[in-house]
Amino acid sequence: MSWVSTLGDVAELPEPELLRDPESYARLLKDVREAVLSGVPAPRSPRSVVSDSWQRSLAAHVDPDSGEAPLVYEPAEMPDLRDEHPLAPLLPLLRQTLVSIAEDAEHMMIVTDAEGLILWREGASGVLVRADRVALTEGTRWSEEAIGTNAMGTTLATGAPVQIYSAEHLVARYHAWTCAAAPVRDPETGLLLGSIDVSGPLRTVHPAMLALVTATAQLAEGQLRAHLAVRDEKVRRTNMRHLEALRGRPGALLSAGGRVLAAESCTLPSTVEVRRGGGTVTLPDGRIAVVDPLDDGFLLRLATSGPAHRRRLRLEFLTDGAGSTTVDGREVPFTLRHAEILTLLALHPRGLSAERLALQLYGENGNPVTVRAEIHRLRTQLGTGVVQTRPYRLAADVDADFLRIRAALRRGSAAEAVEAFHGPLLSESEAPAILEEREALTAQVRQLALNSPDPAVLWSFWETSCGADDREILEALCTRLPADDPRLAAARTHRTRLR
Repeated sequence: MSWVSTLGDVAELPEPELLRDPESYARLLKDVREAVLSGVPAPRSPRSVVSDSWQRSLAAHVDPDSGEAPLVYEPAEMPDLRDEHPLAPLLPLLRQTLVSIAEDAEHMMIVTDAEGLILWREGASGVLVRADRVALTEGTRWSEEAIGTNAMGTTLATGAPVQIYSAEHLVARYHAWTCAAAPVRDPETGLLLGSIDVSGPLRTVHPAMLALVTATAQLAEGQLRAHLAVRDEKVRRTNMRHLEALRGRPGALLSAGGRVLAAESCTLPSTVEVRRGGGTVTLPDGRIAVVDPLDDGFLLRLATSGPAHRRRLRLEFLTDGAGSTTVDGREVPFTLRHAEILTLLALHPRGLSAERLALQLYGENGNPVTVRAEIHRLRTQLGTGVVQTRPYRLAADVDADFLRIRAALRRGSAAEAVEAFHGPLLSESEAPAILEEREALTAQVRQLALNSPDPAVLWSFWETSCGADDREILEALCTRLPADDPRLAAARTHRTRLR
């Protein structure tokens, strides 16, 4: 089953004043922006989609007064980028739908990739000339992180269509522009492919701009689904003989993305996580299958005997360094964000929604769309049978150092807790939920060490980065270590240095 668009969940519409008196509304927006940036009471609140975008943009250190979209690719590099992009086959449809209208209305059509890079830009010649003056050109990047609030960047950040008018743009040099954009997703994976935008001077604002780009994005996704259906049928025709060769044994034909196109004598999820080279996979219910690469797809063969196998996930994140992640004994490279996600899922075995994960990772400005993309990359990195969806949760057997310490704390076992504590949990993380867990875990282990009559427990905590310069820990060590213990001299020396 292919992914279904959610473009019906339209972002906030512009205020009615925009259409009644665009010039007065632009002046009001300028006053609102200046007040918000100055930290003084504003004449009115900006739309929430705009306010949230301003916060994300400012957090990315975008300069509101002198920012400019960065040029990422030179003109000579653009043809290859365009040819390789999944939206390239849709350009005739987009031109037919938008460009003629844009020329008549003094607008231009823009198509970006998922990172906000402008790939195509067509429309009224006068508008194109004005766009050149403000770096609204092919090869520039228009993500929120690069240039602040704008329709293209904000639609990619939120996953919903949006219209941005005048001083709703964070960067002042774009206050003379109005734009509307909608995201386009891959029908097979649901991941963003890019955005479709219509932009023009302020006086060209029209009530149908947002509806027009939204409908065009829906048409584009419909065309992508049609292309996908054609590819699926080709894979079935080409590869069905391999499924028939199983002679009734359980198996399935999969698309290149792992979707089940045909199945024999078995029930399967709509999509199976596969790697490019195939190999053994563990299904969500624990069944084992072998995936063999075919032309534009895979053949899945279910094992007919043997016990179900659960993956083994080991997390070692209590360290001043990067820590480690292993799956079935194999070390897997990971990013800090992926480590944060794994930690939160381990702490919530019943699972978390994308919205809850976004809140715990990013705070109030968290974006579920960003979380879904990170989870997709994480699942690809770890392989099948580790992270499941709906809700997001760990399906593997988890052995995590921070969970072992939590268990020791519940038992009140000071020696066990301190022995397992090698440093703060994900010391470089600034995710709100990780910060809270790190502080709580460190405080509880520290208190157990202080309460323990055994100086060896105190010494173990002092040897960590959390205890090395802790005056109370040092005083307790100097008090409890026997006079003939060689560690006493080291503790006293360090205590003297701290004074």
